[in-house]
Amino acid sequence: MTCAPQLRIPATYMRGGTSKGVFFRLEDLPAEAQTPGAARDALLMRVIGSPDPYGKHTDGMGGATSSTSKCVIIAPASKPDHDVDYLYGQVSIDAAFVDWSGNCGNLSTAVGPFAIANGFLPAERIPDNGTVTVRIWQANIGKTILAQVPVTDGQVQETGDFEVDGVTFPAAEIVLEFLDPSDDAGDGGAMFPTGNLIDDLAVPGIGTLPATMITAGIPTVFVNAADLGFDGTELQPAINDNKATLAKLEAIRVAGALRMGLINTPEEAATRQHTPKLAFVAPPQAYVSSAGKPVAASAIDLNVRAMSMGKLHHAMMGTASVAIATAAAVPGTLVNLAAGGGMRDAVRFGHPSGTLRVGASVAQVDGQWAVTRAVMSRSARVLMDGWVRVPQG
Repeated sequence: MTCAPQLRIPATYMRGGTSKGVFFRLEDLPAEAQTPGAARDALLMRVIGSPDPYGKHTDGMGGATSSTSKCVIIAPASKPDHDVDYLYGQVSIDAAFVDWSGNCGNLSTAVGPFAIANGFLPAERIPDNGTVTVRIWQANIGKTILAQVPVTDGQVQETGDFEVDGVTFPAAEIVLEFLDPSDDAGDGGAMFPTGNLIDDLAVPGIGTLPATMITAGIPTVFVNAADLGFDGTELQPAINDNKATLAKLEAIRVAGALRMGLINTPEEAATRQHTPKLAFVAPPQAYVSSAGKPVAASAIDLNVRAMSMGKLHHAMMGTASVAIATAAAVPGTLVNLAAGGGMRDAVRFGHPSGTLRVGASVAQVDGQWAVTRAVMSRSARVLMDGWVRVPQG
């Protein structure tokens, strides 16, 4: 019996926001994985430990949740006036595929620190003490992200007192600015791909629901919590422990994907789990977070819960936060109405782990809504670096 050796691939395991993933420099990947295709996907799945019928990722770096089954590839910038290219892969847990259809807003926070630490920025750009603006080209969706990364004694500052609900320990604040975050040049067309702020979404086997469908940050389908029999304060067990509820929510997501033009048949949704997201919204109501922290109704503008890879997210995806802020800023969307209506350039919403404030600047251009920027603060930290080992072949 011949035994295949293990490959040793330089890698960094990082937390960004409420997610974590395995980061690679493109040049460090095996030659066959340096270009998109089956070899790259197979490598990243083996790194994470997928597909895993046990749903545990015991034999890989994944954490068996949508927030922890992620890989990132960083390369020198392919676009002028940018520092790096950032490519994100959402690795399925129990099926053999990697979804490249969208960005991860939380892991976007870790890209700037990784780029600085790995020499992608010239030394003269990095002060002894201060802040570095890392210009990131998000290659999945073709958009620019600016990351304001703090530096102390010439090194990325990772520790600090900035707290993110959904992350146990404080760290240094990193401000992310998503420029022109609407995916208007992608699969979905305009920022509101149906041309409407609210649609009647027909869902086979369920009925017709009001829905706001938007492509800012990440394609997202918003529905009212009340129309689903929820109050918007639900935590993970209330949703994830109910197979019938999960099936209902997935059916709504699939119907939204079809209506937005992201897929052509319902069957395609099985390998496009990352996008679109499905979120349900409700007016502000007090609740107790998953960490036991009381959240007062007066502390938030609305409640939002979002599905990620078929399960209720433990906090909120960064890209979905951009979608929430953008939709909240446009009078007449379901998100805006849940927040009380009117014009607003920032919103604080409640999610299962606590609250998050995010801002967006929108305007009407030739009768169409457009978003110029969205801003939020997160944090990031290196958890481990060295080599990840993968059986050859």
